[in-house]
Amino acid sequence: MRALDDSLLDAHARADTRALVGLYTQAADSVNDADAAGFFLTHAYVFALELGDGRAAQLHARLCAEGREA
Repeated sequence: MRALDDSLLDAHARADTRALVGLYTQAADSVNDADAAGFFLTHAYVFALELGDGRAAQLHARLCAEGREA
């Protein structure tokens, strides 16, 4: 997870929103804690919305399926 954390920090420093969508999704997929996964998915979703990225629909569906978005 350390490499992923470093990648997230780097993407934030570069304001690379496209990378942040993927990295936060990857972080959500890599944790075994539902609350942490929800946190990461929410961030991925918000960044995807900001970009108008097509991944937003899939992220929204995942959040809904996990009871985190209506």
